[in-house]
Amino acid sequence: MSSVWQYLTLGLDRETFGIDIEYVHEILDYREVSALPQAPEFLIGMIDVRGQSYPVIDLRTKLGLPRVPPTPATRIILLNIPMEGRPMRVGFVADRVFEVTELDGSELERAPEVGGRWRSNYIAGIGRKGDAFVVVFDLPELMSSESSALLAPARAA
Repeated sequence: MSSVWQYLTLGLDRETFGIDIEYVHEILDYREVSALPQAPEFLIGMIDVRGQSYPVIDLRTKLGLPRVPPTPATRIILLNIPMEGRPMRVGFVADRVFEVTELDGSELERAPEVGGRWRSNYIAGIGRKGDAFVVVFDLPELMSSESSALLAPARAA
């Protein structure tokens, strides 16, 4: 029996990633972000969306890719990720957003264990969309090591 899940697909560099649609709150055009002093490099600052504060993460930096200037295709994806028993609001900057697509959960492949700088712990699986691969994020795992750095500015706001 197949289990089909919906994912928001986004692009970083030449790769396609997927985020479980249940975590996605909203997709915004890129806007200026208020910088936070002494924040980790991947945390580019905060934005206000209708009275709600969101720390904003540069996914490129988080994944070890070089930072690039925003383009007309750059988006901020607002997410609610369950962390430590409660939802954490966070925005991810992506080079571009493609679509909501379905992937068969039973056909997701495990991330390869190749060692070195490659960190597969934040990957829930790798799916296929036609001939392309979609790397599906395990968002709680991706955020777990930095949750304390992110929760502090969110609480202060």
